[in-house]
Amino acid sequence: MKLNYFVVICFLLFLPPLWGQQEFIRGKLLDVQTGEPVIFATIRIKGKAVGVISNQDGGFRIPTRFKELGDVLVISSMGYQKKEIPIAGLSSEDINIVRLSHGVLELSEAVVTAKKKRRRLSPRRIVRKAIGAIPVNFPQYTFSTIGYYRDYQLNQENEYINLNEAIIEVFDEGFDELDHKTSQVRIYDYKRNEDFKRNPLAEQRYNYQTQQKVINNAFLPDYGGNEFIILRIHDALRNYKVNSFDFVNILEQDLLRNHHFFLEEDTYLGNDVLYTIGFRKSLPRHRVHGILYISKHNFAIHGMEYAVYDRLKVNTVKKINKHNTNKQLVFEVITEYKPIEGKMFLNYISFHNSFQLWDAPVFMLRGITVDLSKKCFVVTFSDLPVRKSAKNLRNYKFRFKGQRLKFLRGDLRKNVMELYPDMEEPELQLMFKEIGNHGRRGQLEKGFLDIKISDIKDLEGNILNKWISRDYQQFREYFVQQVRQNTRQVSDSLLMKKNRPIFKDQPIVRPDNFEEYWMNTPLK
Repeated sequence: MKLNYFVVICFLLFLPPLWGQQEFIRGKLLDVQTGEPVIFATIRIKGKAVGVISNQDGGFRIPTRFKELGDVLVISSMGYQKKEIPIAGLSSEDINIVRLSHGVLELSEAVVTAKKKRRRLSPRRIVRKAIGAIPVNFPQYTFSTIGYYRDYQLNQENEYINLNEAIIEVFDEGFDELDHKTSQVRIYDYKRNEDFKRNPLAEQRYNYQTQQKVINNAFLPDYGGNEFIILRIHDALRNYKVNSFDFVNILEQDLLRNHHFFLEEDTYLGNDVLYTIGFRKSLPRHRVHGILYISKHNFAIHGMEYAVYDRLKVNTVKKINKHNTNKQLVFEVITEYKPIEGKMFLNYISFHNSFQLWDAPVFMLRGITVDLSKKCFVVTFSDLPVRKSAKNLRNYKFRFKGQRLKFLRGDLRKNVMELYPDMEEPELQLMFKEIGNHGRRGQLEKGFLDIKISDIKDLEGNILNKWISRDYQQFREYFVQQVRQNTRQVSDSLLMKKNRPIFKDQPIVRPDNFEEYWMNTPLK
């Protein structure tokens, strides 16, 4: 029995990928009024428990087989009217544009009258009731979600790079259990998407020692190197009993006391009316913008948005964003839950942070030496400098034993600059004799000879010794395609290793219905 089991598992681990065998219908959701993409909308197959969530550009993919079956798409999103579209009417060749209208709920006279008589709740009280109702509105029993996970980056040209994708199943013991200790993951399939650009430097881990890749004014632990664990811990609703991320901290204890709350215009989701509670927090270095979507019926939390900005840094594009600020985003978490049989289950979570990647200088100093016979300093550049900037003696700041040196002249030959100090001959000889003696003994002591060279460019416009920072956007996202209630976990040998990167030597186990799920790869 053990031998047979081993053979089956090995076969599963080495199955060839099947994603290339699927054909897809492609679509894009746009706001009918603004023409802007509608992101994170739910696109489901009517009568089936599967679907996808629209991407950052509003795009989505649906396998062509659903068209052949005559199925219907049901599209819904907070603040928009639900829309049903027969898949048979969609093109298999072009990108289908679907326009969504803003939601309007027609209330009966009785409902309106009742609403007028209802005592108005303060936004803080609404949030308090919603947090208190989490044990009632969210599942306290074992369940699993199956969905599409991806992590990727956007470069300064807003292009997708370093896209990794997976289909996974998350086994959750329920909201009364600690997620990071009890939840497990099984990977159905994963791949490095080579159709999009790869940038090895941007793929590396954050490095706060070399500072080559960092999140500005923030620190993101790698949780053992597993990208999905990083994403999962940022679900403040699922982790409402423990510390999730800065400023939210422990949601049930800290959210109310850490923020200022206010009511915004109601949001409609199908036939449900949601309180829209905005909240803010201001600190000397950071500013927080957040929104909670809470059902007026049972105070179930349908969604939470949380964005933190660096108040001292303007974003690269220097544009006003949806929070009416042009400051640099530090991180943003958007989470949405959906009701199934009276309980709220994850629909999607997106964790987005900015980071800086520093490129080493292109134009550098190759060395600074002394010519004892000529009694001059010799500065060698890695490339030909612009003559005017290299000949400007004010760009060379030398201090000998704390005293600033002045230069009589500088002779430039190609990429070598000779600097002649403006000193009397006896003093000049003594200085170079001391420098020569120190040089023979090894490294110069600090303060003996200090050198700073700046404001010199090469012929391509590169500044001497200047590191160049490029801003990138990092995304980790999980979109649920199916929820299974009262499921049981599988053998430990088939589960993802939490202390290992999700795309490195993980066990892959595909169920019998593997083809029912698909990767919603972004449109190119």
